[in-house]
Amino acid sequence: MSRNNDGFLAKGYKIRNICTKDDAVIAKIIRTNLQRYHLDIPGTAYFDPELDHLSAFYAEHPDRRSYFVVTNEKDEVVGGVGFAEFEGLPKCAEVQKLYLDESVKGLGLSKKMMEVIEVKAKELGYKQLYLETHTNLAVAVRLYEKLGYESIAQPVPTVHTTMNKFYLKKF
Repeated sequence: MSRNNDGFLAKGYKIRNICTKDDAVIAKIIRTNLQRYHLDIPGTAYFDPELDHLSAFYAEHPDRRSYFVVTNEKDEVVGGVGFAEFEGLPKCAEVQKLYLDESVKGLGLSKKMMEVIEVKAKELGYKQLYLETHTNLAVAVRLYEKLGYESIAQPVPTVHTTMNKFYLKKF
């Protein structure tokens, strides 16, 4: 498999909306990543009550939320990303739970997934995207900055109290 830096999905990979059958797999991918980076602690997505049922959480308000998974050539879920309304800023959504399985990191999939959610967020009327991350996730921080997200002060108290980096991108 070759690296993909041109914005197109690597051969054999597809992005689609999450469905119920994806819930356990994406929850495992998220928790595995958080453990790997020593973020399997309170104040992170590791303990989010909706983590084991992401499809239901995002389906509850499809006019304000979306979650996408990326699948490989065997139609196995290897990552995902979503967004939901963010009350802390006007006409703003929050990027949520961008994680990939270790086996597919470095293929440009995160960049493509971010492009997909930016398009969908605009379609739903959002004017900006907010995200929070942690310095332990250095590759993610570089990606967000490369995609034009600007570092900001924490805008409001957040659920994920362990996160220590905050970003915003206006459309």
